[in-house]
This record gives sequence, structure tokens and C-alpha cells, in this order.
Amino acid sequence: MAREFSLMQAHPWHGFSPGEDCPEELLAYIEIVPLDQVKYEIHKPSGLMMIDRVQRYSSYCPTLYGFIPRTYCDTAIARLAKKGAPAVEKGDGDPLDICVITEATINRSSILVQAKPIGGFCLIDHGEADDKIIAVLADDPVFSDLASIEDLPVQYLERIKHYFLSYKTMPGEEAKTSIAYVYGREGAYEVINAARDDYRRCYSD
Repeated sequence: MAREFSLMQAHPWHGFSPGEDCPEELLAYIEIVPLDQVKYEIHKPSGLMMIDRVQRYSSYCPTLYGFIPRTYCDTAIARLAKKGAPAVEKGDGDPLDICVITEATINRSSILVQAKPIGGFCLIDHGEADDKIIAVLADDPVFSDLASIEDLPVQYLERIKHYFLSYKTMPGEEAKTSIAYVYGREGAYEVINAARDDYRRCYSD
């Protein structure tokens, strides 16, 4: 049997599937790691990494952070967001974000990791749905046995939430983000599947 391979680097968003076992276990593309002083994100047309902004404060993302390939946040994601934020009409127009928890020190981005979603929260950013899936690194010696977000230490979850509630807000400014609701593992599966549906509808070619 011929082995499947490519002579060109795949586009991180469009170039490969999150896996046959998605949403229970999936491939995630990591854009930033804890202690990054710069917020990197994918340049959508090229698939290369670009600087989005320099982190303003000493509050760094406490987890690996990236997105799930072949997902998109549009109308299906917005419908789910209406459970806690009825005024939301659309998703943020980006791939679905994912935070991957691990005990290991991983100091480079632009990598693929195998992750198991355990929950997430519906973040509203400037009136748009911008869900954050929370997952654990598959086979992580400390966290991989967590079955749902309820198993995560409360303070750890609060740290993640605080980062996303504050990372775009200058002192004295009105908060630009809010959390409509938090969901567990089954809720994460529903959000991931909705984002995959949005992707198929918008990028079916």
C-alpha cells in the first residue's frame, strides 16, 4: 500500500482534518504557548503565522492556545450562543479556538497536538460568539484522565476565564468580552460539531 504524504506543507486551517475521532479526540494547531509576550495567529490566506499584537500586560494565556482545523464560527455557532446571549447574530468568523491543558513545558508554537475536549465557554467578543474549547493533551501524565470540565480545579478554570475577560481591555476601559455560559464535555462536542457544520457550509469547495 502506498503511504500518504505531501511534498508541500499543509495549510494549518484547511489542509488536514481534525481526525476521524473528532470531537472526542482531535488534532489542534497551536498558535501561542504560555509566557508568549506576543499574540500570534494564523494569516488566513497563506497559512503562515503572523503577529496579531504584543501582549499589553503580565496576564499571559495559561494554556497552549490555537484552533481546530476545518472549523469556522458563523451562524451555527451563533445559534448555540443565543442560549446565554440572545442578541448574538454571528460568530467571529475565525476557526474555533481551543485551549489545551498540559503539565509539560512546551515552548514552541506552530505545532499539532492531540487533544481531548472536556468543556468550554461561550465568550462574547464585541457582540460576536467566540467560543473557547477547553481540552487536555492526550496522554498527559497529570491531566489526560479528566473527563469533563467539572473535574478541573476551579481556580485553574478561573485563571483561563480571567485571561479572556481581560486580555483586550485597558485599565479604566469597559470590558470588551463576557462569558455567556460554561459547558461540559457534551456541550463542547456540540460546539465543535456546529463549527464543523459552519466550515462545510462556507468552505465546501
